[in-house]
Amino acid sequence: MITPLTPLDWKRRAIKYYPDKIAVIDDHKEFTYREFGERTDRLAVALHEAGIREGDHVAVMLPNTHYMLESFYGISQLGAVMVPLNYRISASDMEYIINHSDAKMLIVDAEFAAPIEEIIDNLSLENIILVPVEGQNSSLKSIDYEIFLNHASSATPPEVEIDENQLLTINYTSGTTSRPKGVMQTHRSNYINAADFMYHLNVKHDDVYLHTLPMFHANGWGGVWAITAAGATHVCLRKVDPPKILDLFEQKGITLLCGAPTVINMLVNDPKAKEAKITTSPRMATAGSPPAAALIQKAQEILGLDMMHVYGLTETSPFILYCEWKKAFDSKSMDDQASIKARQGIELAFNGETKVIRPDGEEVNWDGEELGEIVTRGNVVMKGYYKDPVKTEEAIKDGWFHTGDLAVTHPDGYIEIRDRAKDLIISGGENISSTEVEGVLYKHQDVLEVAVIAVPDEKWGEIPKAIIVLQPDAKVMEQDIIDYCRNNMAHFKAPKMVEFVDDLPKTATGKLQKFRLREMHWGSAKKVN
Repeated sequence: MITPLTPLDWKRRAIKYYPDKIAVIDDHKEFTYREFGERTDRLAVALHEAGIREGDHVAVMLPNTHYMLESFYGISQLGAVMVPLNYRISASDMEYIINHSDAKMLIVDAEFAAPIEEIIDNLSLENIILVPVEGQNSSLKSIDYEIFLNHASSATPPEVEIDENQLLTINYTSGTTSRPKGVMQTHRSNYINAADFMYHLNVKHDDVYLHTLPMFHANGWGGVWAITAAGATHVCLRKVDPPKILDLFEQKGITLLCGAPTVINMLVNDPKAKEAKITTSPRMATAGSPPAAALIQKAQEILGLDMMHVYGLTETSPFILYCEWKKAFDSKSMDDQASIKARQGIELAFNGETKVIRPDGEEVNWDGEELGEIVTRGNVVMKGYYKDPVKTEEAIKDGWFHTGDLAVTHPDGYIEIRDRAKDLIISGGENISSTEVEGVLYKHQDVLEVAVIAVPDEKWGEIPKAIIVLQPDAKVMEQDIIDYCRNNMAHFKAPKMVEFVDDLPKTATGKLQKFRLREMHWGSAKKVN
């Protein structure tokens, strides 16, 4: 007997065995698994009565609230396809994504309705469901979310036979120099990724998971499914607010969370961090950009977080590597432990095969030195880019998905990213890893955040430049930073220029947008790509 692999089955299981367990905490609201199940079922019925059928696409633009969680389950159990939207992108990108995705309906939070109001005349939506927010008004012709649910004629949604290879979500990547691409994820790829999430992040029934990571980003890395699978508790967080997060650790007994290195940086540098009394020793998975070893060390020493490094892309659902911790590492110094935890690591148990290759397709030597590109194949790789066979063929060659990330493989098989192909700095014929330089700078006591990019140079072609956000009250000069780097790394790798700024451009998930920094120096030249 074969049953389809779909994360929807975990909702059924959670309701069966944990009906009275608190499933979702959202500020002052709480829902048991039974109540959560009833709400998602009513949403499915309401959507069906509004004309949504199997295969239809529904766009959703919501922060990390119980409404967002309900949308994942309510839409998907109809066999419909959810299109999670990043609410921080431009109105023009929203217009492109909604139209390109063929969405028939939009569920939107009132706080983020303004850009939709700008483009509404250019959208071919049949209905808009508005989640009300106190103090936020919208001129959109819409239906209130709760009224929409309450008008459902039944609490029993129609039965739909799910094929594990059918689309579950279309997740759009952030556009840089081109339009966003719609990554087609299936029920199977989400199921396998969530299984990896559960196993490798050690998710248990008694876990209390804080949704610091935007759920729209690769479906919360799989957390929207994995936490339900274990019958654990989802704690919603409308926006990243470091003091509130530090308070929630104790108030709600948070045991697990995920976030980009930028979120870690915000937490360890918050004034409350040194006074925080965190007794739950939360586990925190980080990904999105290579974390500096110094940052991991601060998180462990200042907040007592048990840091876990994972790696992946939206195109891979997203996990394909994790930094497995071995007992042998416990005897190493804190410095060495942090350096190991900064590696992307090895394949997860269920996702498939990942390796680092040369341009000819052969695997690089396991010496920690030879640079190559990370490629992967297996259960979590996307079905392709929606309505874009050309880009799909460019990304998936000879059965392997090409990530564009440059890395080395250590003798123990652990993969470590040295840079994105587009971020590698080639100065006078020498390759310089921007992440390596950033890792050194994060050890400087006056550096809060840093991005290292290539800038044009007449003699060397390009040279490294460090763009730095300083710690409050720091008094450090450009030459001090350059000297520090020259004293801690090969001279040719040290930044030749330093600029101090108030902040760095980031995505909604806290990932540095280096292309925006490069645009100021290269315009439309190659380094913007």
